[in-house]
Amino acid sequence: MMILITGGSGCGKSFFAEQLCMKQPGQKYYLAAMQPYGEEGEARIRRHRAMREGKGFETVERYTDYASLKLPARCTALLECIANLTANEMFGPDGSVTDPVERVLNGVSAVSKQCEMLIVITNDVGGDGVRYEASTDAYIHAIGQINAVLAERADTVIEMVAGIPLILKGQLKGF
Repeated sequence: MMILITGGSGCGKSFFAEQLCMKQPGQKYYLAAMQPYGEEGEARIRRHRAMREGKGFETVERYTDYASLKLPARCTALLECIANLTANEMFGPDGSVTDPVERVLNGVSAVSKQCEMLIVITNDVGGDGVRYEASTDAYIHAIGQINAVLAERADTVIEMVAGIPLILKGQLKGF
């Protein structure tokens, strides 16, 4: 089963996703895609680690290449988040820019096949109507493409609004 959770910044996606994971039996993995860039990024990572403390997650910090990630069969995994993974796959450390869509989708698919449940967090982007520089527009477009495919593949799609989960597709059985 795959659940996709989307929403804006600070809307409660992480908290809700962790609560869903906590209700699942067995081994739980937190797949952290955010690279620790700068003081703000490091503070955000510390905040997320503190939120997970004592909840039984094994954290896997992985920034790219989810297609080769190996997890135990029938585990529960929480992937946070598609926006970070997309940026990591798109923008190389040498300044190169490549199309990340296929790599991200193949990676999520590979992880999903290993899990009893995969919860994927993504961001709602592109709705502000603002035009950005070309590389930022390409990044927003890539996330939009990835989100559309993941929403199609997901059993359940949830949009978080002000901490409230709105089920857009499927249902939450047993929650």
